[in-house]
Amino acid sequence: MPARGTPEETVRRPVRSYVLRQGRLSPAQARALDTLAPRYCLPYSREPVDFARVFGRRAPVVLEIGCGMGETTAAIAHAHPETDFVGIEVHGPGVGAILNRIEQAPLANLRVIQHDAVEVVDAMIPPGSLAGIHVYFPDPWPKKRHHKRRLLKPGFVHALASRLAPGGYLHAATDWAPYAGEILAVFESEPLLANTAQRYAPRPAWRPLTKFEARGLALGHEVVDILFRRA
Repeated sequence: MPARGTPEETVRRPVRSYVLRQGRLSPAQARALDTLAPRYCLPYSREPVDFARVFGRRAPVVLEIGCGMGETTAAIAHAHPETDFVGIEVHGPGVGAILNRIEQAPLANLRVIQHDAVEVVDAMIPPGSLAGIHVYFPDPWPKKRHHKRRLLKPGFVHALASRLAPGGYLHAATDWAPYAGEILAVFESEPLLANTAQRYAPRPAWRPLTKFEARGLALGHEVVDILFRRA
């Protein structure tokens, strides 16, 4: 048996792709978390989600990872009522904002999970169950010592690809050129995926221009879309 405190006994903390900086909840966000989360949030579970039961119908399901304050998520869900959407977001203010958008629209085709995306995909998303996956502007962790925190690593991309139905798509967007190259290489190395373009894809008309994206463009950043399909 290893001695107490040795590396063999120590439980290693997973490397997260985010740091929880919750910030201050506005009164509206706090009320949403108290009153709307029971209706529109899916609790984290080790059991696969039954999307037909959650939404009360059978429809294509799209997963969005990292919804932020939910502007893009809500806009796409509003424009595509024939599709059901599940957003993953860890930050409380963002979840509160998304819940308010669901209630105010209202959006019957959008639900939220407040938990780590890697664990949600692993435990809650059945293989072959998704029509699409959106990963818009994930944290690029620009410092080299932080690259290990980047979300779209080969293992996670394989997990995402396996959750897509045949013909389903994986769509990433970033304004950080070195990360764009890394994402493209990782997607290209995944045998379950095929590129829809020679390299980067044009921004699809159905992806709204976000405030974050507009700010990056104003700073001279090039925004690229990377769009692959399940082979």
